[in-house]
Amino acid sequence: MPAALSGQTTVTTAGTSVALGAGTTPAPTASTVVITAMPTNTGTIYVGNAGDDTVSAANGSPLAPGERVVIELTFSKLSDIRVNAATSGDKAAWLIAEDNSN
Repeated sequence: MPAALSGQTTVTTAGTSVALGAGTTPAPTASTVVITAMPTNTGTIYVGNAGDDTVSAANGSPLAPGERVVIELTFSKLSDIRVNAATSGDKAAWLIAEDNSN
């Protein structure tokens, strides 16, 4: 895998949890993902995983437009992280940076 991989995920329908990245997007456990709520979003997005492959306003980490969160990965698929949105069509951008220091 390259040292960095990026993409965007759209929440087509507000209130519906979506996998971050394609289901097959690898995420080496020795890496970090930066998730950014697109600055053009009109509402809050929610990031996380409630343990049942969902996330909502009740259990996710909220990100206002332009805000970001950094997550140290301890699992192998980016799709283990879920996003949801208060507004249909809002997006989350993601960037995986592999730790090559080992």
